[in-house]
Amino acid sequence: MHLSLFNLIESLQFFFVLLLLLQSSLFMQEKIQIQVSPEQAAVYAQLITAIADFMHLNEAQIMGVQILKKSIDARGRLPRVNLSLLVFVDEIPTSTIAYDFQFQEVVTRERVIVVGSGPAGLFAALRLIELGFCPLILERGKDISERKKDIASLCRNEKLVVDSNYCFGEGGAGTFSDGKLYTRSKKKGHIQRVFELFHYHGAQDEVLYETHPHIGTDKLPLVIKNMRNTILHYGGQVFFEKKVTDLLIEDKKIKGVVCQDGSSYLSSVVVLATGHSARDIYELLHQKNIALEAKGFAMGVRVEHPQTLIDDIQYKGNKTAYLPAASYNLVEQVEGRGVYSFCMCPGGHIVPASTDENEIVVNGMSSSNRNSPYANSGIVVEVRPEDLPEWSGYGVMAGLRFQQHVEQLAFRNGLKGQIAPAQRLVDFVKGRLSYDLPDCSYLPGVVASPVHFWLPEIIATRLQEGCKKFDKNMRGFLTNEAIVVGVESRSSSPLRIPRDKDTMQHIEIEGLYPCGEGAGYAGGITSSAIDGMNCAEKIYQLANTLISK
Repeated sequence: MHLSLFNLIESLQFFFVLLLLLQSSLFMQEKIQIQVSPEQAAVYAQLITAIADFMHLNEAQIMGVQILKKSIDARGRLPRVNLSLLVFVDEIPTSTIAYDFQFQEVVTRERVIVVGSGPAGLFAALRLIELGFCPLILERGKDISERKKDIASLCRNEKLVVDSNYCFGEGGAGTFSDGKLYTRSKKKGHIQRVFELFHYHGAQDEVLYETHPHIGTDKLPLVIKNMRNTILHYGGQVFFEKKVTDLLIEDKKIKGVVCQDGSSYLSSVVVLATGHSARDIYELLHQKNIALEAKGFAMGVRVEHPQTLIDDIQYKGNKTAYLPAASYNLVEQVEGRGVYSFCMCPGGHIVPASTDENEIVVNGMSSSNRNSPYANSGIVVEVRPEDLPEWSGYGVMAGLRFQQHVEQLAFRNGLKGQIAPAQRLVDFVKGRLSYDLPDCSYLPGVVASPVHFWLPEIIATRLQEGCKKFDKNMRGFLTNEAIVVGVESRSSSPLRIPRDKDTMQHIEIEGLYPCGEGAGYAGGITSSAIDGMNCAEKIYQLANTLISK
């Protein structure tokens, strides 16, 4: 009797333990990869149904979904959406994202001067704070609010402020053109940290999982302001309208910088993150006989199509409200040089990116919702130093002088102020005049011009052949509904400021860290941000030899 009761109790205990184990196995987080229609991806209830079918579960068991990666596959007859998901099954989802940023109070710490507040400079400063240094940012342009006013005046073709425009000012060139975060860099850990820092400072959730993340010109200024506030909160300093005009160097060691207003700032470590449009910095280094290197770069035009045309081509006529404005990425070889699309802006605008009164430079941007009726992209040609023999008298500055020459040609073939020269795309390719122009998003305005004629031959002929090749792979690209606007010349720098590959310091000047696009070591927001963080980490590693304790 007693033995049977004991056995019964033991059996019940075993049963309850088994039941608990079975129940606990149902509470789980599972990663899945699934392909769904654009509507299913956009409508939460439909997505849950698709996930439940895929996982052979009841819909009620799915209590939450976190998107880890998202991309659109438009290669088939109908577009599909690829999703990598974290699915919470019978478990309340974790709602907060845990960051591991370790910002420190740095008011009394050693100072590091950061010249420039673009992505390289900002991310260098943020990382320096984590590593226990006090960054002092010197920005030649104005803060976001004042910069907006100058850009508005520029777009009305009223006035160009040479140090406050689409290229110069708080946040750098990307602030208003327009927060594209995708990169070819393979440093995945660093890339994710860049995305997380943007998200932490106010960027939308999509930057954490979109294959081609994009913040948008309407949202990025607030994100940049928040980054500035973080730097100030932890004891860093940020000064605007502080154009650096000289470097203080003694015995091949950096000692500080001098600004245009006569003020000077001292430090044995300077991060030079001035961007590739800061030509005065190249001129300064050249005058001081500080090493520079010529490098390949790219120049061309902006090409703008109706967005509906690009949608029809890319989505094969199946564009719906659940699909974003379509983009493209085109690459061809013409006469041994690459011809490719650059900074493609679906649902975007062409903007004036000049930094001097006697030049025309254009760029592209999109807002976060990409709802403009236009799609534009830089279409550029690779230019190597050996392609410019007639400019060889300028030595290492040959590419820069050629770049300036082409921008001045565009100005002379434009109209008053920032009114840009333009041509219908087929007319450009066929080498004939355009007697009228289609509507264009470029606010200062365009004027018909024989761009094919005055653009240097090494660029024009390759662009013409490249566009013919593009049309073979993307039928409909070559159309007179599209407009060519000149010139797209700032896609990359024609110069590199050489640095030691191990220390990231300039090869001649101890303590000077050339950084980002302006130094020739990055191309775009994300890679510039990564380069800035890497410089900060090298400064930390070499602190004992660089900074006087």
